[in-house]
Amino acid sequence: MPKRVLYPVLLAFVLWTLMFSPWTKAYIPFWWGMSVSAVLLIALSLWLGKPWSIPATYWRRDLWLDLALGVAIAVVLWGVFWLGDKVSQWLFPSFARGQVDTIYDMKTGWSRVLLSLLLLFVIGPAEEIFWRRYIQGTLGNTWVAALVTLAAYTLVHLFSLNFMLIMAAMVCGIAWGGLYKLMPQRFGAVLISHALWDAAVFIWFPI
Repeated sequence: MPKRVLYPVLLAFVLWTLMFSPWTKAYIPFWWGMSVSAVLLIALSLWLGKPWSIPATYWRRDLWLDLALGVAIAVVLWGVFWLGDKVSQWLFPSFARGQVDTIYDMKTGWSRVLLSLLLLFVIGPAEEIFWRRYIQGTLGNTWVAALVTLAAYTLVHLFSLNFMLIMAAMVCGIAWGGLYKLMPQRFGAVLISHALWDAAVFIWFPI
């Protein structure tokens, strides 16, 4: 793995470990920590990555297609998680629900409006710009690159010690990484779907 990919992934691993691990999370306000981490990763992606720009025609034509596709992807992915939640509760009733409730506990005491804004405009977009556009793209956006990015994206959640969260990251990584591999020209739709899904599953329509 090239150093310009390895070192940013290691930084993400450190940041996510500090936010999620039971040994350090008590000292870091989670959503501010996540937002600062997101800004750092965006800055790193733009600094180390190839310059990219948005054509003027995008705002008149492609934006609407990306919005529609992004909403559709987010809805389908929410449905997949709703179904997965029902199956996991049927198979492991107390374990699965307890793990999911622990995830939702992270929003306790925070403003729904503030969290919605952070997820829509900072955290969700930052994760796609970093993991898919920069990491997967820099590795060549092949299926191997998608698998390597998926492994890294999943493993940064490891020290949450929350099986359901780790599995959620893996499922989302498969979806967004696969979509970016298949249609890199529709990166805007992938980014929009991530932002909308984050806000929907955590704030608007929790499962």
